Parts: sequence; C-alpha cells; structure tokens
Amino acid sequence: METESEPYVRLSTLRQLHQVVADLNTARSLADTLQTVADGVVAGLNYELACVNLVRPDGDLVVAAFAGSSAAEALITGRVGSRASWERRLSMATAWGDLRFIPHTEGWVLMEDDVPQWHTDGPAPRFEDEWHPHDRLYAPMYASGSGRELLGVISVDRPRNGRHPGPWGQEALQMYASQSAIAISNARLRSNMQRALVRLEREQQALRASEESFRQAFEYAPSGMAIAEMGGDQHGRLLRTNDALCRLLGRPASVMRRYSFADLVHPEDIGTLLRTSAEGGRAELRLGRRDGTYVWVSLRNSVVADTADGPRFLLTHVEDIEERKRHELQLAHRASHDALTGLPNSAELRSRLSARLCERPAAHAAADQAAGYGGGYESGRDGGYATGQGPGPAAYDSGHSGSPGYESPYEHEHEHGFGFEPAGGAGPYDHHVHIVAPTGGDIDDGTKGLAVLFCDLDGFKSINDRFGHHTGDAVLIEVARRLTTGVRDGDTVARLGGDEFVVLADGLGAADAADLAVRLRNAIIPPIRVDGRAVRVGASFGIGWAECGMSVEEVLNSADQRMYVEKRSRAKVHRRAG
Repeated sequence: METESEPYVRLSTLRQLHQVVADLNTARSLADTLQTVADGVVAGLNYELACVNLVRPDGDLVVAAFAGSSAAEALITGRVGSRASWERRLSMATAWGDLRFIPHTEGWVLMEDDVPQWHTDGPAPRFEDEWHPHDRLYAPMYASGSGRELLGVISVDRPRNGRHPGPWGQEALQMYASQSAIAISNARLRSNMQRALVRLEREQQALRASEESFRQAFEYAPSGMAIAEMGGDQHGRLLRTNDALCRLLGRPASVMRRYSFADLVHPEDIGTLLRTSAEGGRAELRLGRRDGTYVWVSLRNSVVADTADGPRFLLTHVEDIEERKRHELQLAHRASHDALTGLPNSAELRSRLSARLCERPAAHAAADQAAGYGGGYESGRDGGYATGQGPGPAAYDSGHSGSPGYESPYEHEHEHGFGFEPAGGAGPYDHHVHIVAPTGGDIDDGTKGLAVLFCDLDGFKSINDRFGHHTGDAVLIEVARRLTTGVRDGDTVARLGGDEFVVLADGLGAADAADLAVRLRNAIIPPIRVDGRAVRVGASFGIGWAECGMSVEEVLNSADQRMYVEKRSRAKVHRRAG
C-alpha cells in the first residue's frame, strides 16, 4: 500500500518535515526546543506518540518532553533511565540505518531495565508489517563531529497508518533526528551563552561595585592612602593619593603626583624606605610637609595587580603616628634623663661611656694611637680648650636639650669584627677609635683623650637644711644650666644624683681639662637667686680619663677619687653658703 502512494507520501512528508524543522529553529530555549522536537514528530511525521529522552551531565537519560498523550506525559515526564539500560536496548535492537527497532516478539529485551515507557493495548497484528502496541522504535540523536556524542533518543509509537515505516519514512525520521540534534546543540549553546552572559554581567556588576567600594574606601579613608607604580622607569611614582594624605602633608593631589615617597622621606630614613618598598613591607619613618617640617608616619605596603597579567601597583597605607612617636620618645627621654634638671642621668651616662670603651688592653690602644690610629684633636673654639677633629666632641649631647627626639649618638659608633688591626691582622676592634689617656697625668704630654670631670657641690647640704628642698632644687637646676653653658655642644653634662655631676669632654689634653674644671668652678661660684634670696655653692672637681681596657665604673671611680683628693686639699679653705 505504501509503495503505491510513495510519491504522494514523499511529497507530503517532505512538506511536513520542512515545517517542523523550521519550527525547531524558532524555539527560544532548550526546553522549548525539546518540546518542539516531540511535537514535530506527532505533527510532521505522522506518529501519535513521541518522547524525547535527553542525556544528562551524569550520562543517564531523562524524559524531557512528550507529545500525543497527556496521560502518558504525566506518567513518565521527568523520569530517568540509566545509561546502561539504554545502551543495552540500542545495541540489541534491529538497526534501520541509524534507527533502532525492537519488535514485540523480542519483548524480553525490555525486561529488567529501568527505561521509562508507556503501555498501550491492542489486537495482534493481522499482517507482517502491521504495528504492534509493544513495538519500539528509537531515533538516536548524535552531536555533529567525528565523536558522535549521544545527545538523546527520540521514542515514537503508533504510526497513524498502522504500519512499520517504509524506507522513506525511516529516512525521514532519521533526518528529523539529525536536525533535532543540531537544534538541541544550538539550543544548549545559546543557553550556555546566555548563562555565561548573565554570569559575566553579574561579575561586571560585582566588579563595578567592588571598584566603587574601593574608590570610596580609598578616597574617604580617615588615614592616608596612596597608589604608586611598581617597576619600570617610573618605579615608586605616586599615581593617586587620597584627601587624608594630602591634608597630612599639606600638598594637593595634583602636586603629589609629581613625587615618589623617596622624594618626601627624611634623608635619614631613606634606607628604611628602600627596605620597605615591597609587598607586606612596614616601616615607621618621617615624611616632609609642604612647610618644611616632618611628620612621623607608619607605612604598610601591599601589591595589587590591574589584570591577571597586567601591571602591578603598590598600595600604601599611611598612618599618622606623630603623637604616639612623640610619646614614645618622651618616655625614652624620661628614662634616660634626670627629671629635675633635664640632663642625662646616671644610666645614660654609663651607656655613653660604655659605647666609647672596649675591653682591649690600654697598652694595645696606646700602640694603635702611636701608629696613627688613635683620635688626635687640635685646639678649638673661644673657650680655649681643644675641640678635636675626630668623632669625640660631636658624639656627645651636652644634656641641655630637652628635645624628646633625642637619640643616643653612640648606637653605631662601637662596631667590632671587621677591618684591620695596626699590628697587621684583622681583629675584633676595627672601626673603633681607641680611647687613650694622657700618660703624664696632670702633666700635658700632648695626648688628647676623653676627660671625665667629676663635680661635687660644696655647701649644698646646708642650703637644703636651711631653706628647704625647693631652694635646693632651684640651685641644682641653675648649676646644671651653668655647667651646660660652659661646655661645647658635643660634650655631655650628666647628673649622677644628689649634688653630683659628671662632664664628658673628648679631645682634651691635661692642661685643657684642668682649664675646663677651673672655668666650670668659676661659673658655679656666683650667687644664685631663689625667691629673692641669694645663695652660694662651691664645687670640687676631680679629673679622670677614660681609656680602653677600663670599665665604666673604673673610669667614674677614678674621677671620683680625684675629686675627693681635691676636696681634702681645699678643706682648710672656708666656704659658706647663704
């Protein structure tokens, strides 16, 4: 019968196939495409029932669309058949080209598997090619390409003419399955692209939101923020600064872009900055303001990338620590200075002496000086005693500066372990200027050394007893001022405690030290006015000499003993305070 109407069947089927394929291309989503595939089988290929089984990411097949029976659709839509059961069916079925047919006579193939299916009843076939309700016909859908990846399977049932499809009907179903595979692949691609676009848009929105959050956090941060170039010819140049940093340094943003932190840092802190210009670097240093002053800041660096392989920038957080630093320096100053007079205290005096002395025996130090390695000093300023050309005078704080920014000048002066020895071999005291005492004691032999003048006030106890500690404190403050005024800027005036003071003066010979003691004593003797009352104190000085190989206590004890020798020698001289 099909042979007699073959031309008509072919033309009619071709028209219907053209229409349903056109419908496939108008579907807007993957779900619409799958349902259009099922509907096209029923509408264009003359089957009463059609089911689309789609391969899931895990490999199993799910009933994704059904057409022709609402009852069957409700029964099996969404149900899953395992990949193993499907492969068993397709491998054991009769091949009609790419189609697979299982006749009702081989129903045992369908047993003991989990492929979703529907059951319809009907009479037994009356002739050979009549369709039986238990016949199964499958049209696998493969992705284009050499791999022939299985996308899904179209199941059809109950052809309207009641017969097995002939060669033309088989070819039409096979062509439709091929077009459906293309439509499903395209729908998946569109779906993936739409999801990617949605995800990209969300990521871009998140990026814009993140950039805006960063901008606001950067611009309105209460502490300074800066972005600088990293690498290249412009390494370190400031690209962007926030308002807080501009206010801190008193410079507008347009001007800040001309600089790097290296241009703004205090010259003494440039080394600290260079060691910090890396990811995770932290430092405390001073940055210059527009008015020429400096402010203490804490820098914290982190490296950020513009893109995955793009340029890298240095993000620097700048925190104003001026108050904290001032407080720390004040505490350090209080710990090392006398609270009453502001002079270096006993601990600071010992620290400064210790920094100048080494344990090398004095004989070796003298040999070094004789060989030309000691510190030689020449005559000095208006005071008439030597100022020196070595590191000595400049290495001392006179003690009258109350600046909280004081830093001990001896921190880096006493280095051991590198260089050379005069004797010819490398030794443990290189880069150290050995201290040598005049060999003649009170007789000036031309040697310049570190003089230690121990001063004890005469008559101070009677002032305390008669007029009280208030007057005594005022006397100590004035004596400290007079001592400080009478020495060079590089010398140290320290208060040991009570009415005892010590002066360190480097680069002096014996005559210079004696002259200094006389002038300081004469500066102390004039009356001191306290609350309208004039009081007097005297002073006894003992001159000792610091020398490498001596301990700090030995140096101070030597000067102290000489002071007592002088005090006893002047015991018959009448000294009265008030």
